[in-house]
Amino acid sequence: MKEKVLAFFIPRLRDIFFLALFASVALMGPRLFNQDGDLGRHITIGNVILDQRHIPTTDLFSHTMNGAPLTPHEWLAQATFALAHRLLGLDGIVILTALVLSLAFTLLYNEILRRGTNPLLAIVLTLLAAAASSVHFLARPHIFTILFLAIWTPIVMRAERGEDHKSVFFLPPIMFVWANTHGAYIAGLIVGGAALAGATWEWTRKQLPFDSVKRLALAGLASVLVLFVNPGGADLLKTSFGYIQNKYLVSHTQEYLPPNFHNPGFLPFLLLLAVMIFCFSRGWKRLRLSEGLLAAGWTAMSLYSARNIPLFAIVVTPIIASTIQAGMEDIQIFVRIGDSLRDMEKQMRGILWPLGSIIMILGLSLNGFFSTYNSYDPRVFPEQAMDWLETHPQRGNMFNYFTWGGYILYRSWPQNLVFIDGQTDFYGEALTREYEQATTLSTGWEKVLFKYNVEWVILPPDTALVRALKNNPAWETLYEDSTAIILQQK
Repeated sequence: MKEKVLAFFIPRLRDIFFLALFASVALMGPRLFNQDGDLGRHITIGNVILDQRHIPTTDLFSHTMNGAPLTPHEWLAQATFALAHRLLGLDGIVILTALVLSLAFTLLYNEILRRGTNPLLAIVLTLLAAAASSVHFLARPHIFTILFLAIWTPIVMRAERGEDHKSVFFLPPIMFVWANTHGAYIAGLIVGGAALAGATWEWTRKQLPFDSVKRLALAGLASVLVLFVNPGGADLLKTSFGYIQNKYLVSHTQEYLPPNFHNPGFLPFLLLLAVMIFCFSRGWKRLRLSEGLLAAGWTAMSLYSARNIPLFAIVVTPIIASTIQAGMEDIQIFVRIGDSLRDMEKQMRGILWPLGSIIMILGLSLNGFFSTYNSYDPRVFPEQAMDWLETHPQRGNMFNYFTWGGYILYRSWPQNLVFIDGQTDFYGEALTREYEQATTLSTGWEKVLFKYNVEWVILPPDTALVRALKNNPAWETLYEDSTAIILQQK
């Protein structure tokens, strides 16, 4: 009896893993939202949804595109971010991000274990996958795609192997929520397509009954159909695929660029790739067609665009794990360690640890323990300039630094409408080129300011446009600090 009570208070390995990852992401704190200004826009739109109980389908946030049709493809994530912010401010955003990411990689760990992998190997590979993915750990809607993919992929792959005939029918409702949360639901369709191809191949080889192929195909068809059930209807597909096809916008978005392996942050991904190549080259396990398609496809996509690295990690790491497991089954010490860890895991029941730890963190947040830590960096965002604008409001249309657009909305909407912000899939190539034309003083830059009736600007002091306006007697400086300057047309 004493041992059972003690076991209840001792955390399981997966609980320790969850808490360690949660703490690691939470300790990133400001890094989660100081790398770009998109979070501010998401919170602002989410507040509109919560206050008005209406999902905006036209632009309310810029003077350049005001009233233009807007496809709200992230509305559910935005409402969730706004709710977390209302409850705990930026602490709430950090806690939400840490919860989502730690849950996603705990599900990855569970899937690797479910495949019969040694628990020690499962921990090492999952930690490596999380480290590789950390380059794209940001407080933005894409964190929900990482979670949904961690839920979606095991269901699809079990159905492809004919191991689960019921869970496959959860795919359409999962896709419905996913498609209303983030535009990278396309990742789910890619995994589903590879699984269907693999199932069909296995059926032709008489290794899988046709009923399994049919169930997977029907679930996939239903998952595609639910994509049209959203506030934007068919425009959701146009937004997602249209942006990817625009080479100008993609090339001007940092996260869409290939990984730079001279950056230490990408070294865990490089190591994960090396492990994959080595274990596949040893031939320890014959890959199914679906596994080969997924490994090759996601490797190519992650090398093409760094934003796909977390998706590669979620999809491919279980394949790597089962391959290594097949190659090490004859190593007795490896087997004994795995058996010991499994026996220990079965005896532990420390379910209070994750719950208690999260409650403690929430309590500290409610008491403002993290408030000075989780804040926008005034060296990155115009915090002092926005404080000045609160007491010295400006009239007329502004021209703002692209990266600050979301932050300006967060601080001053609806009093101020931005020229542009990080949602380039909405603003499009034409306006983005005009913004670049003005900031770089390209031929005709004055016409851009005239076209949009710009009366004041808020930009970094070292911008070429700032230097030009400072030398123009028709403009005067209203405010300046090391981060931002505000100039007004006389």
